[in-house]
Amino acid sequence: MRAMDALIFVDCEATGGAPCVGTLTEFGAVHYQTMATFYGKFVDAKPDPRNPAVPLIEPGCWWEPDPAAVWADFENWIKDRTPCRAVFVSDNPAYDFQWINDGFWRHLGRNPFGHSGRRISDFYAGLRGNWSDTQTWKRLRVTPHDHNPVNDAMGNAEAFRRMLAGER
Repeated sequence: MRAMDALIFVDCEATGGAPCVGTLTEFGAVHYQTMATFYGKFVDAKPDPRNPAVPLIEPGCWWEPDPAAVWADFENWIKDRTPCRAVFVSDNPAYDFQWINDGFWRHLGRNPFGHSGRRISDFYAGLRGNWSDTQTWKRLRVTPHDHNPVNDAMGNAEAFRRMLAGER
C-alpha cells in the first residue's frame, strides 16, 4: 500500500466557530490518488459578501436531507477508495476536522479518519525549511479557492501534488 492511496483532502463550509454553536452547511472531499470527489450538502447557503468564508443560510431554503445517509454515503465513498484507514488532509484541520468528526460520530457512531488530520501548511513549511512559511503554498492551487468546498478541496489536492513534484 502506498501512503498516498489513503489521503482524502477535505474542506467544510459552516456557520459558527464549532459544531456546538454553528451549522455545517456543506463539505467537499477529494481522494488524492484518483482525484475523485464527494460532495455533502445539508442546507442551502451562499457566501456572505462581506466575508466569503462565512456562509449565509438563506431564509426558508433548508434542504435537510437525511444527515445519517449523507455521512454513510461519505464513509462508503472513503472505504471504496482507501485500502486502510483514511488520512484526513486540510488547509485548516483544526476547523474542518471538528465538523467532519462531529458529523461522523453524531450520525454513525464512528469516524473512518480516526482522531487526527494533517495540515498542508505544515508540510509545505517543512519542505521549505521555514516553519513560518505557511501561506505561499496557496499559489500552487490550480482550481480557484471560491468557498465551494469541492473546489477548495480540489485546489488543495492540486497544490499538494505540485509540492510533491518539486514546485515551491
